[in-house]
Amino acid sequence: MNPIPMAQPDLSQAELDAVSQVLKTSYLSIGPRIVEFERAFADYIGVKHAVGVSSGTAGLHLCVIAAGITENDLVITSPFSFVASANCFLYERALPVFVDIDPDTLNVDPQQVEQAVHDIKHDNAQAKHWLPPSCRDRVMLDLPTQLKVILPVHAFGQPADMVKLSAIAKEHDLVIIEDACEAIGAEYQGRKAGQWGESAVFGFYPNKQITTGEGGMIVTNNETWYHLFRSLRNQGRDVFNAWLNHTRLGYNYRLDEMSAALGLVQLNRLESFLAKREQVATWYNERLKEISAVTIPYIVPEVNRMSWFVYVIRLATEIDRNKVMDMLKEKGIPSRPYFTPIHLQTFYQDHFGYRPGDFPVTESVAKSVLALPFYANLSEAQVDYVCTTLNTVLNP
Repeated sequence: MNPIPMAQPDLSQAELDAVSQVLKTSYLSIGPRIVEFERAFADYIGVKHAVGVSSGTAGLHLCVIAAGITENDLVITSPFSFVASANCFLYERALPVFVDIDPDTLNVDPQQVEQAVHDIKHDNAQAKHWLPPSCRDRVMLDLPTQLKVILPVHAFGQPADMVKLSAIAKEHDLVIIEDACEAIGAEYQGRKAGQWGESAVFGFYPNKQITTGEGGMIVTNNETWYHLFRSLRNQGRDVFNAWLNHTRLGYNYRLDEMSAALGLVQLNRLESFLAKREQVATWYNERLKEISAVTIPYIVPEVNRMSWFVYVIRLATEIDRNKVMDMLKEKGIPSRPYFTPIHLQTFYQDHFGYRPGDFPVTESVAKSVLALPFYANLSEAQVDYVCTTLNTVLNP
């Protein structure tokens, strides 16, 4: 069998035509396509407003600004994610308060979130435990008011426990910003990812469920935040500003017209993409569930709809994952470890003093997870080949 791609976008003639049509107009940025894409996206999620941005990372950054996060403020989030979901705080000199994950869902553990909020809000002896190690002696000024936001990550397309997290946020007057970059279309207890927080962010990188090449989308029902997002993404220019006048410090986080046109067509095809990805995941589940050294993904009953972003298995602890990856590669099958814990990234160890052992569940999971090839048009024959080969590698 020919080498199998790790991921691959599903692009048709409709996407090519849509982008081509934009190139024939005088609007390559700040034109009608972004307006159409935003309106359609807001309608799909079921919120009032959507704001297109240049990336999911840019969207998270703007949400942090809108929430009033500044230097030394604290934001609770997961250490098991793509690094952008924590980097977005650092752009405003805020501090990540990492909370370990649930070993089954791989999302942030709401019980530990509740404990962290309690300790920090009451400024007791346990509060320091939650702060980055290198900051514990200098960031004890007014911890109850410094804690402002919970940022749950919907890992791999499975929503976090938003019922419990929402209750915690409401009780302690905290804002929720959803990192839904991997979870477009996912539903938890009848509500879509993106409907739970004050805002939410989706990403459109080529391996995502839909793509604009690069790009992202912020959604919100908050009218004030909506107008702030539109200003911040366009160098701080407000709607009433004269040409080249700018009200506030902003950024060039705009989504161009070609990307918006591509995204609009992709959004219109999203339901078919999700169905095909669900089928691919089902094929994998059926073939891998009997392999003793493999644990297939666990989806909680409260998730009405999983939005499959990647397909990630866990290998038994005695398995040499690197050896497995090398042997799969020899057979034309790519695979990836997914994720490296954020707190063990070099920058976070150097700047915040994190060390192995700080978040044992995250670290244990990270050592065992393996992402297999996954995309909407992966064929059943290809899945068969991946699973048969993996079984042979694990059981020679």
